Amino acid sequence: MTAGETIRGLLELTRPVNVIAASVLTFIGAFVAGGIAEQPFAVAAAVGATGLAVGAGNAINDYFDREIDRINQPDRAIPRGAVSPRGALAFSIVLFVLAVALAVTLPWLAIAIAGINLVALVAYTEFFKGLPGLGNALVAYLVGSTFLFGAAAVGEVGPAVVLFLLAALATLTREIVKDVEDLEGDREEGLNTLPIAIGERRALWIAAALLVVGVLASPLPYLLEYFGAVYLVLVVPADLVMLAAAVRSFDDPTAGQSWLKYGMFLAALAFVVGRASMEFGLF
Repeated sequence: MTAGETIRGLLELTRPVNVIAASVLTFIGAFVAGGIAEQPFAVAAAVGATGLAVGAGNAINDYFDREIDRINQPDRAIPRGAVSPRGALAFSIVLFVLAVALAVTLPWLAIAIAGINLVALVAYTEFFKGLPGLGNALVAYLVGSTFLFGAAAVGEVGPAVVLFLLAALATLTREIVKDVEDLEGDREEGLNTLPIAIGERRALWIAAALLVVGVLASPLPYLLEYFGAVYLVLVVPADLVMLAAAVRSFDDPTAGQSWLKYGMFLAALAFVVGRASMEFGLF
């Protein structure tokens, strides 16, 4: 492999789209808490720490998952030889160290959340991924906690709690669908994921039910006056995309989990615009 291919492989390990998405969620958490203008350096540190930690977590996940990925995802960086397993591990450690360096500049609650999340990121693949539902729930917590982390960085967690719950439910749904998608490789490796433990259809029905709860709860930020009315206008398309994704997952889990990701991005946009409308008194 050339140096360019190795650099590309290292970048792929971080899952840049996931890194950007998690960083944006942290920024939204800080924005909802009203700390963007007042504490810009804390917000920047929190966003940077989130991006680095997510990249590190994805890299170490690929390190532990390298044998499964030879079956499920042979084009990923480690299976195709762009990055060695040892190189991926070293890369993840560097990213973790940089994330910690930024996190320790924040208030104690943000540091506590960061510490819990860093331990969870490292432990996920090795200890929790193969446990029915528990691994999914841990990932859901990690995604939702980005809102809490951003809010804690500026000292006000309360408004972000609802966002944490909504993001966690949507993510839990997507993680279950992803386990259905990866069923063959997980079974080959002896993992006991939720679809393996209770069957694909039952797992998908659980995922759909969780998503419905999240959709029904999506008006809460408006009802609690965190967001303006424009939020409702924007969150409806996001809800529809995610509901369609749940239905699609029964026939094509790969397409279903992809649609869920798009729906979550749309929901994040609704959060931003909805809060902005309140901030500037537009709607």
